[in-house]
Amino acid sequence: MAVSMSASSFCQLKSASLGSELRSSAKNITLRSLASRDLVNQAISLSSADSLSLNATAVPRTNVVSVSASAIPPVTAASAAAVTAFQGTPVRTTSVLVVGATGTLGRQIVRKLLDDGFDVRCLVRPRPQPADFLRDWGATVVQGDLTKPETLPAALVGVHTVIDCATGRPEEPIRTVDWDGKVALIQSAQAMGVQRYLFFSIHESEQHPEVPLMEIKKCTEKLLEQSTLNYTTIRLCGFMQALIGQYAVPILEEQSVWGTDATTRVAYMDSQDVARMAMAALRNEKTYRKTITLAGPRAWTTQEVIALCERLAGQDAKVTTVPVGVLKLTRKFMQLFQWSSDVADRLAFSEVLTSNAVFSAPMTETYKMLGLDPKDTTTLEQYLQEYYTQILRKLKDLKATSKQGDYYL
Repeated sequence: MAVSMSASSFCQLKSASLGSELRSSAKNITLRSLASRDLVNQAISLSSADSLSLNATAVPRTNVVSVSASAIPPVTAASAAAVTAFQGTPVRTTSVLVVGATGTLGRQIVRKLLDDGFDVRCLVRPRPQPADFLRDWGATVVQGDLTKPETLPAALVGVHTVIDCATGRPEEPIRTVDWDGKVALIQSAQAMGVQRYLFFSIHESEQHPEVPLMEIKKCTEKLLEQSTLNYTTIRLCGFMQALIGQYAVPILEEQSVWGTDATTRVAYMDSQDVARMAMAALRNEKTYRKTITLAGPRAWTTQEVIALCERLAGQDAKVTTVPVGVLKLTRKFMQLFQWSSDVADRLAFSEVLTSNAVFSAPMTETYKMLGLDPKDTTTLEQYLQEYYTQILRKLKDLKATSKQGDYYL
């Protein structure tokens, strides 16, 4: 039985330009159930983009993610073996595929899964520098690409759980991975009978339809709600790790840091804590087909983060303040040109800065549901204190080594 779904039926997009693209791209997406064993055979035997196509160039873009009998290539010996294994071997509940395993959150998810005894498979794009550290940790690395849907079904054979923490690279159009790729992944996961699906989204994405990435996250949430997958959506506010490159290192090196005059607050979390809570949610039946938000102990403005780094580093920051209005004007200018449209999409977060929003959420009930202690969650002060302590100690050791070398010269 095939269930056809259009984006316009589940997501009323307020942004005209992005909305029309998302609706047309998902108009003919067909989400398949596992009611037919033939469909599994077809899904695994996919070996060309023609059989599972996402047309990323046509305007308007109508991306069909469906399997037709005429488009299916002959089943190879390897495909047949995969089908046999899938049909005849029970899927272990410890079998997990992590998508986005090399990212800030993904690598912490992988480590936590391995520590907890899971059989971890990582979907990694072909790259000049292989993700050897994942193999060194004990994970299995399989090559695949969300922008090439035909590579996905084979990676999902024998997988019980998919953890999706992938996002597009800065140089890529936002929709390529975060919409087209995620639609293909969800479709493939359904077709292959994946029993558990974790998706990471952005807190209050529905409040900011003017921001393309947040609008796409909201639509992906809706797509999961309409699917048959046993999903859990985890909304995040922000990662502490991002603050190291933005503020901690430049202040320590006496370089300029960029700030804004916005009063928007963000409850940052350590990605290790997010991974720990995600594992608790994975095991908890109360999170099935639910959306939960994870937030740090306190929400911070940019100015407060800079002040904290100054205090811990023991030196003043060279702050270059950029009015939010300038960012908004820059975005409008970038939207005028096709070659800079991707930059404009990313500058759309300036709209969030002007909203004076607080990216945080009450966590008392979440901790209770997940069976976790709030005291185990790292605060931003603790995180940055540990970072600066380690860095300053290393700098002191290097200075001592240098002086010792000078003495012997």
